[in-house]
Amino acid sequence: MATIINPAALTTTATQYLLGKYLKYFFIILISLELFFIGFDFLQHMTSLPNSANLQLLYLLYNGFFILTITLPLSIVFAWIVTLTFLIKENILVSFYALGVSKKQVIVPVLISSSILTFILILLQTTPLAYAYEQKGKILKNKFFVNEKSNILLKYNDNFVYFDKLYPLEKKAVDIRIFKVKDNQLIQTIIAKKAYYQNNKWYVVDAKIITRPKHLYWDTSKLTITYEKFLYTLDGFKPEIINNVYKSKVQYSISDAISTILLFEQQGLNTNKIKAILYAKLFIPFFVVALIVLIFTYSDVSSRFFKMGQFISMGIFITLIIWGILFLLQKIAVANMINSELALLVPLLLLFTFSWLQFNKKVL
Repeated sequence: MATIINPAALTTTATQYLLGKYLKYFFIILISLELFFIGFDFLQHMTSLPNSANLQLLYLLYNGFFILTITLPLSIVFAWIVTLTFLIKENILVSFYALGVSKKQVIVPVLISSSILTFILILLQTTPLAYAYEQKGKILKNKFFVNEKSNILLKYNDNFVYFDKLYPLEKKAVDIRIFKVKDNQLIQTIIAKKAYYQNNKWYVVDAKIITRPKHLYWDTSKLTITYEKFLYTLDGFKPEIINNVYKSKVQYSISDAISTILLFEQQGLNTNKIKAILYAKLFIPFFVVALIVLIFTYSDVSSRFFKMGQFISMGIFITLIIWGILFLLQKIAVANMINSELALLVPLLLLFTFSWLQFNKKVL
């Protein structure tokens, strides 16, 4: 009696088998790369680290996440190269096609998995872990517990804001002055010893408010001085934004980068550098999806004509070249040498366009 093969069940089985292999290779490669780079970095900086075991553990944690931003995208592509090599070499891929599994049904589950893994990395970039590179640097310099910026003067809307001391992690400022300016005239000054950032605004404690009269007359005009126990002002002026403005090598989480761009655009300031950082975190990691498609479209079906060594070496080489070009373009954009959209989004769009054309031609 002939056995009737259910196409849906066959596709499900093939997908489960394929994803099982792919994810196994992905985690093996990811863990191997993480351990290699973390171990190498630790041995390189071991003598510079503090003697505290807790700080050394924190250093490994922060360094591990910073390296993850590099190793995870590469592992996604490398795992696909290894998986595809295995499927072709063992004639599993040609068996799938012979049983009725299409090329689209082979590649789509891997594309979805790689997109989910990339999206997880992007979500992590919205958390404080996005500042991992900065934190590990502070541990190396033995300044992890130093959380203070001094003598900060910034313009925000119609205000010039001066902080004698700013504590970004505690979201607190000491000895503040807020100068409100209208039509190039100083109209009000707020002086206070302390201020705290809560609920997206600054709460000034024991504020002294000096207001200039609207119309000045030599005999009758005088300053108005009032006192407020609590006063809120500077809506949306995040401590992280204030802290990062004064850094030459700045790091942003995705949420802080968006807030900073909106704030800087309101102030008429250049946002190209911050946009480059945002695009690099938000869009560039998806280059792996285009590479997965290209590697699949240029692979062989049968092991008879498959040159395994050449395929693996060329796949890794092209992946590193494209990743290196995007990384270089990011640095150029951050340095304000070229427009961030032109440097990052246009090459990424061209890569996706080319991969889509190949996908449409050889897969669909």
